[in-house]
Amino acid sequence: MNDPSTTEAITLAAVGDLHVSESSQGLFAGLFAAVSDEADVLALCGDLTNFGKPAEVANLVEDFKACTIPTVAVLGNHDYEAGCADEVVAMLQDAGIVVLDEQATVIAGVGFAGVKGFLGGFGRGELGAFGEQAIKLFVDESREEARKLENALRSLRTDRVVAVLHYAPVADTVEGEPLEIYPFLGSSRLANAVDRFDNVKAVVHGHAHRGRYEGRTPRGVPVYNCAQYVVEPVFGRPYALLEI
Repeated sequence: MNDPSTTEAITLAAVGDLHVSESSQGLFAGLFAAVSDEADVLALCGDLTNFGKPAEVANLVEDFKACTIPTVAVLGNHDYEAGCADEVVAMLQDAGIVVLDEQATVIAGVGFAGVKGFLGGFGRGELGAFGEQAIKLFVDESREEARKLENALRSLRTDRVVAVLHYAPVADTVEGEPLEIYPFLGSSRLANAVDRFDNVKAVVHGHAHRGRYEGRTPRGVPVYNCAQYVVEPVFGRPYALLEI
């Protein structure tokens, strides 16, 4: 499955915003079994838990036992809430999930690079590092996530690459959300990183629960909002299926 020379198309299942809680035992085992029958690879697009508690992750990894295909993931903002992000990552990795951040991976000839991403806004509305120190620190965090994504993408030599994010890289896929919160749903800096590489064939993300399924980066790379709340009304199932 990890031969970078493989050229056969794969089916990618992508889903974000599962928001597993301490009381949701067994809720997602059926989802993981279904994607294993329909896809070759699964991408989890962050907000895997409600609050990033180890007990929530334990429920997730128990259900994940029903998954039989390679899986990559990024964390979301909810997964940081309890201050246990390192433990969350360790538990996911112990379950066999490749958590993307500073690392990238190749599965069936397709490269996968990903980061959580961060806030900041889109296009002319993107926040710049001017004024108070707090603003500069905020923008530095946004730039750092884009830098990590760019570095991970640069490390891949495959002809086909998928970028996995939590926050949105374009405004297209947050349409439907209140305009007032657009700056808190993602950042164009992520799209800028993607557009530096010709081999990126798709971007998947979550976070914007009331957003739109499809969009494109300025260079034309397809972007898919795979939050389960967006995907379910479109396909009648909580995950997207993409041919890469």
